[in-house]
Amino acid sequence: MNSSLNIYGTPLTSRLFIGSALYASPKIMLDSIQASGAEVVTLSLSRQNPEANGGQAFWDYIKSLGLHLLPNTAGCHSVKDAVNMALMSRELFETDWIKLELVGDDYNLQPDPIALVKATETLIHQGFKVLPYCTDDLVIARHLVDLGCEVLMPWGAPIGTGKGILNPYALQAFRDRFPETTIVVDSGIGLPSHATQALEMGVDAVLLNTAVAKANNPVLMAQSFAKAIEAGRGAYLAGPMAERNTASPSTPTIDSPFWHQS
Repeated sequence: MNSSLNIYGTPLTSRLFIGSALYASPKIMLDSIQASGAEVVTLSLSRQNPEANGGQAFWDYIKSLGLHLLPNTAGCHSVKDAVNMALMSRELFETDWIKLELVGDDYNLQPDPIALVKATETLIHQGFKVLPYCTDDLVIARHLVDLGCEVLMPWGAPIGTGKGILNPYALQAFRDRFPETTIVVDSGIGLPSHATQALEMGVDAVLLNTAVAKANNPVLMAQSFAKAIEAGRGAYLAGPMAERNTASPSTPTIDSPFWHQS
């Protein structure tokens, strides 16, 4: 049922990407990530200080998982800052993958669409495999795809809100307009049901952090998300029934013949 997900040529079996921030302890972080079954973990250079060997313990924990690393440029507000952080992340984490985040509004942490396109162009020219965090704007998405992005990461809702998918119509339009592009819903997912909804729509994967890290039982929540994503993907592959505006009986009415196989 779970056909392989492909991220810039790398096949993955799990459709859940998970973050490494906000956990109460390193052990809870490790246990939660492992319980999720995720094969990709996001992390930020802000936890590292290579010159002072800062964050070494955290980095050792992450390396022990043996997962694919997806560094991000969280907290950057300019193209220059995002590009510099990406370059340092590639050197430290030894990966060309970068989750490109460029904050345009500090109130809801909405990405700056113009700066995002400029930074994407620069990073792709420097050999990065860019996974841009964007809104559900189809025009900006088209520019990112035309630049060479094979993955788009539209928000479901603002980061850390847990509100789920606020605009299902827009997200469905993303899926329909970019059928050959990998779509990963990033941010705003608060419940396993939100993840199921995204996968039922044909979205390829979900990235989340706060929903697991801040749960009363992060390990159990991570397991729940893994099951929810599997259910959503299965429903999408199975094909949902058509919606109707009128009721339709699910059992035959009296005197109507029906057949069954013994």
